[in-house]
Amino acid sequence: MSAFGGRRVPPEPDRLGVTRDCSIAPAAGIGPAGGMRETGPVRELLLVGMGPGHPDQVTVQAVNALNRADVFFRIDKGDEKSGLNAAREEILRRHVTGGGYRVVDIPEPARDRSGTLDTDGYQGAVSDWHEARAGLIAAAIREELEADGVGAFLVWGDPSVYDSMLRIVDRVLGLGTVAFTCTVIPGVTSVQALAAAHRIPLNRVGEPIHITPARRLAELPEPGLPDGLDSAVVMLDRGFTAASFSEPGLSVYWGAYLSTDDEVLVSGPLADVADEITATRARLREEHGWIMDTYLVRRDLE
Repeated sequence: MSAFGGRRVPPEPDRLGVTRDCSIAPAAGIGPAGGMRETGPVRELLLVGMGPGHPDQVTVQAVNALNRADVFFRIDKGDEKSGLNAAREEILRRHVTGGGYRVVDIPEPARDRSGTLDTDGYQGAVSDWHEARAGLIAAAIREELEADGVGAFLVWGDPSVYDSMLRIVDRVLGLGTVAFTCTVIPGVTSVQALAAAHRIPLNRVGEPIHITPARRLAELPEPGLPDGLDSAVVMLDRGFTAASFSEPGLSVYWGAYLSTDDEVLVSGPLADVADEITATRARLREEHGWIMDTYLVRRDLE
């Protein structure tokens, strides 16, 4: 584990967060036999939506929350994804005014990312990964955060949109080895950043907004947009699944590293730009060692 910091004078606490009472009881702790007992102060854990990565898209509410934290926890995903932590470090440098905090790295447990997993296999692999993460996070909170301390995770985008931290926090508490309350601070999502970058509304008049992982579209009998769904925002794509859509009359709005200096955008008829997006995505992943992208695919109705 790594830690660094200096002196910090915390501001007034932020009172606008959504607070989930995650402790089993007020001022609860772990008793000698593993049961809960009252011990006095309880730790607080902040899950702070950091947006797509640009420091300017961190909300004022999030900034206030960050300035309350004593310890920032982060998952160490290795050198190939060091850019993810670089974005977090820049947010702290820009917005935490007093210093005095520590950063604690938590190792990322292994996960089965086989592209051949079916739905049950995928869900099982994710569940095992979450369980392993929960154990490591519980240990880090217990060992690195004072009994009355405030810890924080900077969560990419918004903690409630296609992110695992809320589910993992529930698992951490279910282990019964550490007690804390949990405050959730919303953030700008990559979905919003995508629409803003392309200057388009997410939905046409009277149309629902549908957000889906790519694998759900790929698993359809005929990959693509099902009947009755004319528009979808696609996330968590291992490649560019839409390149396999054979239906004519589809348009796509694609973006990678949204809202950052590395942002790349491509849009147009899917049949015309699919190869370009596939090649661009592969090149960017090779250059950066990682990629975060999302896209909107929709039927042309006019």
